[in-house]
Amino acid sequence: MFKRLYAATVALGTLGLVLASAAHAEPVQVDLIIQNARVVDVAAGRVMPDQSIAIRDGVIVDVVADCDQAERYDAGRMLHVGGDYVMPGLWDNHIHFGGAGLEEENADLLPLFVLNGVTAVRDAAGDLAQTVLEWRAQSPRAIAPRIFTSGPKIEGIAPVWKGVIEAGSEADVDAALDRLQALDVDFVKITDNTLTPELFLYAVSQAKARGMKTSAHIPMELTVLQAAEAGLSTIEHLNYLMKAGSRDEAQISADYIAGRLTYAEAMARYAQTFDEEVALRAYRRLVELGVMASPTQHGSSVIAHLDSGDHSADRELAYVGPGIVATYDWRVERSKQATPQMVADRHFVEEVTLKTLPLLRQAGVRILAGTDAGYLNSYNYPGFSLHDELALYVANGLTPREALEASVINGPALMGQGAHYGSVAAGKVADLIVLEANPLEDIAATRQIRTVVLGGRVHDLEALQQLDADIRAKVAEARAANP
Repeated sequence: MFKRLYAATVALGTLGLVLASAAHAEPVQVDLIIQNARVVDVAAGRVMPDQSIAIRDGVIVDVVADCDQAERYDAGRMLHVGGDYVMPGLWDNHIHFGGAGLEEENADLLPLFVLNGVTAVRDAAGDLAQTVLEWRAQSPRAIAPRIFTSGPKIEGIAPVWKGVIEAGSEADVDAALDRLQALDVDFVKITDNTLTPELFLYAVSQAKARGMKTSAHIPMELTVLQAAEAGLSTIEHLNYLMKAGSRDEAQISADYIAGRLTYAEAMARYAQTFDEEVALRAYRRLVELGVMASPTQHGSSVIAHLDSGDHSADRELAYVGPGIVATYDWRVERSKQATPQMVADRHFVEEVTLKTLPLLRQAGVRILAGTDAGYLNSYNYPGFSLHDELALYVANGLTPREALEASVINGPALMGQGAHYGSVAAGKVADLIVLEANPLEDIAATRQIRTVVLGGRVHDLEALQQLDADIRAKVAEARAANP
């Protein structure tokens, strides 16, 4: 769908380049020129000062030195950014829309992403699949990120999850994939609540054979590499990468399946037997297979410390509807049941899991910045949490450039959209953020947003401040109506 959607806009960008290069004196008319910009080249890790960005029909036509802009282009609107930093809009590559009956609150998250500079999201399945597909069809909206979605996920028979496609046989899996292809989903999500390991591997391999990207929760009966070898496109959640580094992964999993270990005990055993050399061998194999890794670790770290974290005063609560916040309770209540040993094990598992980040970098695994934010995942706030996720990467061994690459370059690459996104360059879609400071020097600069340009539409600081106030006012009204 997205290849069709942007073929025309890229053609227009190419036309602009041809016109700009023609030998005539008259400047080419465009819709918008962003002047006096420091353009952030994430791939090269450099900043180009004194640049003008010409945009027409939502596509970047050209990036030229300020001194050349007046001769080449004229625009209906000039946006002077005063030497601020311009980079591609952020991508959150793992979020969840969901909560039947909470459709409006989920829709209210769309401008919240934009407020935080997130111009594209990858929805990894919930129970509002049809609604999300309808939102995707309306994209690009005025104030909403572009949406890539799995639609309903494939599960086994009678799972705890709602809104899934149940599969108890290979024929069921084939029918599920037929349905997902008819929905034109952007990738396939497969989970392991009741799906057998055999059908899991069948679903992954058949989806790959059809040319479909796959994302999954991997059954404990399987090693991470078994799932990857079957054709998995992405490993979601860093704890799977920690599990893959255990010297005794298969035996610990067998003990769990036999009932000799609880899930929490099994995770602690994986952490206790984690070996860097084992991990590096596994990660290098992932590189050979072209598998990306989406850590979603900020949310996991929050959950790991629910025993000590007080989130009642979180400022982000003012931006998320009360219905979605109420879905956080299930993890909070479950955390309260943990024994002191369980809490200690949970902290230990998180500590070891974070050690995988520099190893993934060393092995060359492409990291995919995603948060797991949305309903159910406690205090993991949509939009805001991507900045926390990027900061966590830097705190645990990645450079700011690598953290940015995980969001704005690897996200589009996974979705086959690298030709349209990922840089401030001619022919790219004009989804941009303007920052006060250099994010290549300090990843916290991604929070210092002065302007968001979405498909060539400018949301300047005043507009963003009004959007901020509007979101908070709507949430406050909803809370007052449902105290």
